[in-house]
Amino acid sequence: MRIDVITLFPDFLAQSAALGVVGRAQERGLMSLHGWNPRDYAEGNYRRVDDRPFGGGPGMVMLIEPLQACLEAVRAADPQPAPVIYLSPQGKPLTQARVRELAALPRMILLCGRYEGVDERFLASAVDEEISIGDYVLSGGELGAAVIVDAVTRLQEGALNDAESAVQDSFEGDGLLDCPHYSQPASHPLGDVPDVLRSGNHAAIARWRRQQSLLRTAQRRPDLLDESSLSKADKALLAEARKDPRP
Repeated sequence: MRIDVITLFPDFLAQSAALGVVGRAQERGLMSLHGWNPRDYAEGNYRRVDDRPFGGGPGMVMLIEPLQACLEAVRAADPQPAPVIYLSPQGKPLTQARVRELAALPRMILLCGRYEGVDERFLASAVDEEISIGDYVLSGGELGAAVIVDAVTRLQEGALNDAESAVQDSFEGDGLLDCPHYSQPASHPLGDVPDVLRSGNHAAIARWRRQQSLLRTAQRRPDLLDESSLSKADKALLAEARKDPRP
């Protein structure tokens, strides 16, 4: 997969993408990340990429011409078609379902705004989709782009050392939150690992994990849990867990 990012701070994306899963995926040739600075395509001695907004008000707005020239260069660098995605608090919230769809693409172009945003005419003509990573405002789109890069990269085949890690994540499969996890030591002043996880009974462990996943979703993200669509077995597990919510 190829990801191109239009940003005034390409080094930020490059540094964050050099770490962890994304870094390993690049080393394995599973994903390539390319940063493009619109300032490199601006004209004049000062290479301006922004100006005051019409109508007055605070802040600056990113200009059309540098972004257009930059996008043309991005498209010319690779013949594969690619949607242009603008990171914006006005976009649709990013979900794991959308991440899976994006991860299946051969290429995408992420646009990171700064200041008060991007000239609306450029957005209307060049952007295919706007995505938000949450109902809050950041200084720019770079953090949102980094989130998308990480989320889609870890779904590339071979990016994770254990493919089951992605399958068991929160929001995957039926959209429930993940169950609690424990490691060594089995006994600790902070508490003991639940007996069922030490039993070696794989059926009992699977049942416990499903039950805890249902309970955790009901407690923490009830908006994700449509109890009317649960199977009879899931409803029974959840009812049982609610009587004794301890892991």
